[in-house]
Amino acid sequence: MLHRMRGAVVTGAGRGLGREIARRLHARGLAVHVTDVDAAAAAAVAAELGGGAWSSALDVGDAAACRAAAAATAERAGELAVWVNNAGVLRTGRAWDHSDAERDLMLRVNAAGLMHGTLAALERMRPAGRGHVINVVSLAGIVAAPGEAVYAASKHAAMAFTLGTQFDLRRSGIRDVHVSAVCPDGIWTPMLYDKLDDPEAAVSFSGVLLEPGVVADAAVGLLDRPRPVLVLPRWRGPVLRLFDATPRLGLRLLPLVLADARRKQRRHARRLRR
Repeated sequence: MLHRMRGAVVTGAGRGLGREIARRLHARGLAVHVTDVDAAAAAAVAAELGGGAWSSALDVGDAAACRAAAAATAERAGELAVWVNNAGVLRTGRAWDHSDAERDLMLRVNAAGLMHGTLAALERMRPAGRGHVINVVSLAGIVAAPGEAVYAASKHAAMAFTLGTQFDLRRSGIRDVHVSAVCPDGIWTPMLYDKLDDPEAAVSFSGVLLEPGVVADAAVGLLDRPRPVLVLPRWRGPVLRLFDATPRLGLRLLPLVLADARRKQRRHARRLRR
């Protein structure tokens, strides 16, 4: 099926994980539409990729703009085969500390934006009977994250929508269109660059701080072996689901978990600043 895949859209591709995913898709021979709310950053990545790549500004919170990006990609490449919802926003703090604007932004980008991108892609993929939507969700879509309550809520919505949409495809008899959720641990990308000294972001450093290239390899690998959910590293999924299934235990262990997370955060800060 991969030889039929021609066009790909990657959102939030101006830097970090999105850039690495775009590079790998381009290396596979796909015509990559590099999109980002930062038009200059997207253009720089497209120029770096070279032939077969182009860019545009895209605000994923705008459903009509997502549909236009899907249409433009299909027209230019001949077929929209891959859509990667990578754009995301992280603001940390207690649930009541965020401004209305911060809360709305996380929900608009992380949840609604992912829905807009997925549906825009499926408008093209369902009639064709093939294609793959890859949604970068996060481990925050599996378990509530102290200090990241609103972010985690937006990612839980993203996870539910991803799985629910995959269920809808299958019960509609559509077998070769896939929707996958990629749930990585903390990734050393611009999203975390300013969070090294933020105690509210400690949980993002509590496990394995992943390199974006490693996550990009795994995400793009789903094109070869589709699966509904991919957790990175894989052992983290069962551990975090235990906390999700036993919230009373989680509350009791919270002081220990946070102390360990902050210790790891400080260690990462010292290592990365050397």
